[in-house]
Amino acid sequence: MAFLTQTNEQYYASQQTFIATAAQTSFVWTGGDDQGKARIGTNLIASVANVSITNFEVLVNDVVWAEVSTAPTGNQYKVTALNTITVPAMAGGEVIKIRLLNMSTGQWANHDTYSYISINDIINNFQVAYVGNGKLIPSVKRTDVMFHAKRGLQEFSYDTLKSIKSQELTVPASLSLLIPQDYVNYVSFFRVDSLGVQRPIYPTNLLHQAPQQVPIQDGDGIPTQDSVGNNTEGTSQSNERWKEAEDYKISGVYSDQMYNEGVYDWGWEKVAYGQRYGATPETSQNNGWFNFNEREGTIMFSSNLANELLILTYISDGLAVDRDMKIPKLAEEAMYMHLLYSILSTMANTPEYIVRRYKVERRAALRNAKIRLSNIKLQEIIQVMRNKSKWIKH
Repeated sequence: MAFLTQTNEQYYASQQTFIATAAQTSFVWTGGDDQGKARIGTNLIASVANVSITNFEVLVNDVVWAEVSTAPTGNQYKVTALNTITVPAMAGGEVIKIRLLNMSTGQWANHDTYSYISINDIINNFQVAYVGNGKLIPSVKRTDVMFHAKRGLQEFSYDTLKSIKSQELTVPASLSLLIPQDYVNYVSFFRVDSLGVQRPIYPTNLLHQAPQQVPIQDGDGIPTQDSVGNNTEGTSQSNERWKEAEDYKISGVYSDQMYNEGVYDWGWEKVAYGQRYGATPETSQNNGWFNFNEREGTIMFSSNLANELLILTYISDGLAVDRDMKIPKLAEEAMYMHLLYSILSTMANTPEYIVRRYKVERRAALRNAKIRLSNIKLQEIIQVMRNKSKWIKH
């Protein structure tokens, strides 16, 4: 059977049009059962306690109708089941449209790329192809396959899959932001200037590290305890000092005048200082710094980044929400080989040569997936090589 069953209207226009028959009251959105399930695991129109998730709207003869939770009357509709709406009895020939809204659970989900396959489909396909009488794996519990599939998705997300997410955030006056809910590791931080150009922000490394514990001490320096014997926690003084630090004093420009005039200008009076000799790249920049405060679950920034616009890119593990639990089709074979190796290596009495064979198969399939996902194009290589041979002109 074909993978695509959505109509062109359902995909490109994110809507489905019905021509009502006389006295018709029920209409079913059919665009969320194939690609919606394959990509995000859920239908695009859903209902909770007969109140729809507002990712769509209903138009009758191009007039938007209102949603109600009781029996609809007049220009009203009600979500009565998954993907199903009920309206008052229609006259024959009236035009009803179910249109997805421009949001993450609406049009954006509907236009999710065809290049992914859901982890549920991976598990189903694996059980059909590799599990059963006369096959490599005679029997295995579906829960075992699910476990190894989720572990594979996690491991692939770190190094192979493009599981990088990004957020656009503004640094508040407190100079701290909450760590994203599905955060595993950061990729980069950028400050966005007035031209929209991204300026890299660097980790503090040895400049400042947020403490994980701040015990309150007595006069002899001994941590004090509360009534149940746990150390009492106080406010970090080092974090407060870092928030108040003026970045130009860290970057090596020790006066307001020099900072305002610009230390990187080539005026004679600035060159004569000679203070930039031996400067380290870690501190010789004015884009700012960041570090993680694991004690409070926040990201801390230097004082010059207050009210600045940032782009944070980070890695997740692909398991945070159902929408993320999908595999690029370019890595589908690697996931099957991972499941084969993981299951065979944990089954009792599996011959060692079989385990070694599929360990090699897994490694080869994973290597192929990395090459495919690298997405290197010939024209891009040519462009890089041409830049290498370009003369540097004054």
